[in-house]
Order: sequence, then structure tokens, then C-alpha cells
Amino acid sequence: MATLRLYIDEFEELDFHLLAIHTSLEDFRLAYFLNQKLQLNLSKNKDEIKIKNKEGNTFFSRYTFEDIKNDVFWNLIENENEIILKLNNTNQGLFSESKNSFTTKDFLLPEFKKVNFFLKIEASKESISLSEITNTIKSIDRIATVYAIDLNNIKSKNNLIF
Repeated sequence: MATLRLYIDEFEELDFHLLAIHTSLEDFRLAYFLNQKLQLNLSKNKDEIKIKNKEGNTFFSRYTFEDIKNDVFWNLIENENEIILKLNNTNQGLFSESKNSFTTKDFLLPEFKKVNFFLKIEASKESISLSEITNTIKSIDRIATVYAIDLNNIKSKNNLIF
């Protein structure tokens, strides 16, 4: 008797656009400039994106705006987060009282380590113009570059589900 197998990937359809933003701006300043240039109302979301890793949990800040009129949902997400890890000191003697700690970086999408922020735009392909949005964002001072990411090249797509 033949067996029928269903794969989850067959039903998975990506219905969003992802822009990579390289900048030295902090998240709140970038959200401010995007609000000005793109006529958005991005605001800090209390629900940060939580990713589990070997050191514990990492939280990435995000700014959201739901444009009900145009049926577009905007997410500005940081890609890089610095974690401070404290080590338990097992030394005895002169340095037994010292507190050791070091910092490490964790990434929302590890395959794009040089990207500072992602702009996730959930909309139908006809309702927005990615080239216009990209050119508008490039006009902001202190933005090095902006480009669209091919969603098929992302290995850690699950980190973008929130």
C-alpha cells in the first residue's frame, strides 16, 4: 500500500520582504528617521524577540507599525546583540575574589553578521515598491547601504517568525 507524506515546507509560503540595513545609528534614532522619511509610526514593541542559544536567551529589540489602511505590517529588528557573560571563579588564593566576565555577540540571522538591522515588511507584492523604499532609506544620513535579501538564502528563517 502506498504511503502519502506531507512536508511542512510545501505549505510554507513567505509573504514578506526583508531589507538589510547597514548603519552606525542606534535603534531608536533609526526608527525616528524611518518614521520621518517613510511616513511611518514605528514604536518600540514591549515583546522583544527571544532566541535561545548555548549561553541562554538573547533578546533583540524591535519597533513595529501596523498600517491598517494599506494592510502593511512593518518591523524594524536589530540583528546584533551583545551579551555579558559572568564566569564563576573557581580559583583559590590571591585572585579568588575577582569577578570574571566577557562579552560575546549573538545574531538574529547569523548568516548576515555584518547587517545591523532588518526591516521586515509584511505586505502583498503589489501594495509596496521595494525600490522606492530602498532609495528613501538610502537618503538618510549615516546609512551605509540598504538592500533586499532573497528569502530563499536565509537558513534561520524560524528566527523571523514572531
